[in-house]
Amino acid sequence: MIELADERYARLVLKSTTPARPSRWSRTPYAERGKPMFSHLVAVVMSLAVVTATPVEATPGLVPAADREVVFTVDGTTTYGTLHVPAHRAGQRLRAALLLPGSGPSDRDGNQPPASPNTLKQVAEALDSDRVATLRFDKYGTGRTGLGAYRDHPEALDYPAFVRQAGAAYESLRDQPETDPHTLMVVGHSEGAMTALLLVDTVSPHPTGLALLQPQAIRLLDLIALQLHAQVAEATRQGQLTTEQQRAIDAAIDAAVTALREHRPVDTTNLPPAVAQLFAGLQGPSGRFVDSDDAVYPPDIAAGLRPGTRVLLTCGTNDAQVPCATTDALTAALRRAHVGGPGRVPLPGVDHLLHDADHPNTLAPTALDALHRFAKC
Repeated sequence: MIELADERYARLVLKSTTPARPSRWSRTPYAERGKPMFSHLVAVVMSLAVVTATPVEATPGLVPAADREVVFTVDGTTTYGTLHVPAHRAGQRLRAALLLPGSGPSDRDGNQPPASPNTLKQVAEALDSDRVATLRFDKYGTGRTGLGAYRDHPEALDYPAFVRQAGAAYESLRDQPETDPHTLMVVGHSEGAMTALLLVDTVSPHPTGLALLQPQAIRLLDLIALQLHAQVAEATRQGQLTTEQQRAIDAAIDAAVTALREHRPVDTTNLPPAVAQLFAGLQGPSGRFVDSDDAVYPPDIAAGLRPGTRVLLTCGTNDAQVPCATTDALTAALRRAHVGGPGRVPLPGVDHLLHDADHPNTLAPTALDALHRFAKC
């Protein structure tokens, strides 16, 4: 599994002095702030998230909010997650949402060392206020789960394996004693949003709603090319590359994408060394994952959603990983499918991690508002 490159990676590639922005890429790979996007095979086992109960003043008949560890097995891999249950009346069944992380080694909380934005943990906290239970888990290559059954052959790990793991998590959430199996939702961030779309027709009962937060909305290699072209253009704007050099690098990037899709060796002659290394990794140990992920075109999946399914799609105007324009085709497909609202919600000044300039470490108010609108529909 791989992760996409952010602006720090861009500066390494192109020696750019572009001011640092929150994570630059999303897709299979979306990375956290200061974390390379697509740099290496996911083999990092991250430490187990601390699970604590949320203290709530004792009230007769009220069960206080709490977190608990959830364990399930899929394809021979024991997977670990956190179920958060809001305060509720004893015996009450709650609406519930499965939370899916972005690309790369993003754990149950949405963190990749050394970055700890706690994206999914903060989403869980936001949904708690709407009395929505949530399950988030350590996917392959992260947290307590690690590589599991793929430990000795990580090159065999493909994107469908992550979709199956998400499906098993959905079933685990469905079967929890506090959740209402008929009001389940799926909330996916970045690559996790694409996984959410694929999950709909593989689980029972079908989710009543999907929240696609800063979604990977185009094919993986197209997204990588788009991001690289943007970095090359910025380096040219700053005078670090000539226009002629820019044209040569752009052409080499497009040729590399074509070669990957045709399973041919990539010609790295006109690529900067770090970009050449990136493409070498994409056709190396991560090749199986890249190929299977790139085969998915999210608008095609969205077109088959059941009419009336509630869908939220957010896009941040300051998101360099998933620019709003990349969600146009997906938005059009959702409309043709006649899904319910809130629909696409642009988030002014918000980056890929759902932060804005005034809230660099917490979810931006506009992002919180969109989540609450979705949860209350």
